[in-house]
Amino acid sequence: MTSRLKRIFPQKSSKTEQPQSPSQAEAPSPPAKEEPPAKKLPTFDELPNFHDFKGCAWEVWGKDDEIGTINLLTEDVIQRAAQEEIRTGKTVSLNWPLHFPSRPVFGRKIPSITTFKKDGPTIPIRDDVIHINTQSGSQWDGLKHYGLRDYNVFYNNTPADSLSEGEMEIHDPSEIDQASIKLGMHNWAKHGICGRGVLLDIVNYYTADGGSLPYDPWTTHALTVAELEAVAKKQGVTFRQGDILILRVGFTQKYYTSTNEDKHKLRGGSEAETFAGIEQSDDMKRFLWNNHFAAVASDQPSMERWPTPAGTPQLHQTILGLWGMPIGEFFDLEALSQLCKDTGRYTFFFTSWPLNILGGAASPPNAAVRHF
Repeated sequence: MTSRLKRIFPQKSSKTEQPQSPSQAEAPSPPAKEEPPAKKLPTFDELPNFHDFKGCAWEVWGKDDEIGTINLLTEDVIQRAAQEEIRTGKTVSLNWPLHFPSRPVFGRKIPSITTFKKDGPTIPIRDDVIHINTQSGSQWDGLKHYGLRDYNVFYNNTPADSLSEGEMEIHDPSEIDQASIKLGMHNWAKHGICGRGVLLDIVNYYTADGGSLPYDPWTTHALTVAELEAVAKKQGVTFRQGDILILRVGFTQKYYTSTNEDKHKLRGGSEAETFAGIEQSDDMKRFLWNNHFAAVASDQPSMERWPTPAGTPQLHQTILGLWGMPIGEFFDLEALSQLCKDTGRYTFFFTSWPLNILGGAASPPNAAVRHF
């Protein structure tokens, strides 16, 4: 495996050209900066296989790596994104309130958020107690969330049996058992997930001219590479290494316009949940890896089409298990969509600081956009 991974090839760089809006005229672009050379990485087809899985990137950043494609968010990448994307300082949050969805899918715990009086009924002091599943709403799937099912390993060939589970009490920060917290969310929390974000607004692509979505976000449907590339072309977006790819597919928009009865039906029960998402194909894997995205997120409960077709492995196994790429789900993209539509710009400076959970499997994203 190592010898094959040493064969690395240059990644072509490019610039994004997008239409100007009146608001942008008030905020001229910063002076052009010479683009630093991108780290040379193998293509998807140059990566070795792991048994029947193509595209194993375990040794791209070393056998002891615990942050995966977040390695692409270097100081140069972050600095360039900040210089080019932050202009007037408009901001928008991508975090759905912790209350939503009120009946989480995939059988996850219903959020419990309680505010109570403290130190007596007449003293103006309040505390909160929050009990949530870290994947019940807006979330990053971490490297301990999903591995390779048939082989019982996580990213970088980490045996599932070697990772901790159950309630973890840590009393002394100087005496942390590093093996017990391996691949935890604290690694991304320490680094941060910050850089140039790119929104592909699939909903707007189909509906901007008065049309309707050709699919139901709450029904199994596969989005193809051709569709994603067509959206990028229409928006004037060119990808570059280290981008954080964000897809607006339509779940949240439909949630806001649906009845409570329909919302509650999302919680599976005797029937399996069904959702639109990206297709589980080698072409999609090539698209995600060869563009060298640092992370990928959407407004859907599952980034990928759900359920997967019979006999097709879940894409989570490749994205998380083979690449170490963060998967964001349930991001609230409605305000961002409107901002991008109003200004004609679909790139921005993206920041996310997950909860610093030692050994955590997932986290709310604490994500925001600084735009223009």
